[in-house]
Amino acid sequence: MKKILIWGGTGQIGTHLIRKLTQNNYTVTVVTRNIHQKGHIIKTQGNAGYIDIKECSIFDEYKIRKLFETADICINLIGILFEKKKGNTFKNIHTIFPSLLAKLCKEYRIKQFIHISALGINEALDSKYAQSKLNGEQNILKIFPNTTILRPSIVFSSSDNFSCNLMTLLSRLPIFPLYYNGKTKFTPIHCSDLTDVIYSLISKKINSNIIECIGPEVLSFKEILIILLNLIDKKRLLLPFPLTLAMMTARIFQLLPKPLLTVDQLNLLKYDNVVSGKYKTNFDIGLPAKKIFREEVKKYSYMWTEGGEYSIKKNLSN
Repeated sequence: MKKILIWGGTGQIGTHLIRKLTQNNYTVTVVTRNIHQKGHIIKTQGNAGYIDIKECSIFDEYKIRKLFETADICINLIGILFEKKKGNTFKNIHTIFPSLLAKLCKEYRIKQFIHISALGINEALDSKYAQSKLNGEQNILKIFPNTTILRPSIVFSSSDNFSCNLMTLLSRLPIFPLYYNGKTKFTPIHCSDLTDVIYSLISKKINSNIIECIGPEVLSFKEILIILLNLIDKKRLLLPFPLTLAMMTARIFQLLPKPLLTVDQLNLLKYDNVVSGKYKTNFDIGLPAKKIFREEVKKYSYMWTEGGEYSIKKNLSN
């Protein structure tokens, strides 16, 4: 039985993936920085005996090495959307740490290393987030060429930081800003479709250096907002925002502990989040994503309508 070492297992991708792997008789070791805070979340994702939880800092190489001694496969899901203090920088999380994992995969002869990156990072030269991801990829492939790197577009689900945050803002704000006139394009992929891709890479032993993971449709940012507004039965003024004003508000927002928008994210929004044509996609390797954005978000959007979980919309959908 293969033993899988997972970094970043408490996020939306991690919880879906752990459930998928344990249901198919894989044993997983999930690493967390705070076992007391996150351990109970991880334990509920699979049957007893299939999940081992370890507490370890990503800066403690000695403890990290010990975890590789019994692993067959390593999966790195760790990523941040904005920088924090205490070493949580894009460079540390997206470049230095993945490079360490690649070095240990080579040293301990790990059979498979799967690393989650992001779509569209080649073009976003003025984004620290994108450049740290790209540098991480380049280092990984130099150290451990057998790595499979997945570049997903926006990943959505009922526990995401995308559709849920947008519906919260749309339910509260009478006016919503359209950065870059809302023309930025995305190819959102549902979390379960992405975890199906990861599971297939493991179960079918598929190796391909870079795979762009996309959903079945291309949507502009404005189209996404309109879909969400219709689902939560709200009417809002979608107002194009001048770039200078957007930059000013982003500089203010990024001072918050959990910023709504940062300057780096605003820079990233300039670039379409669609396939580059340079690499294979999940569709090319026979793993098409099937879940439609509107239909999936509809299943949990009732929480942002009048009445929430007691809303008429929820009762009609059941």
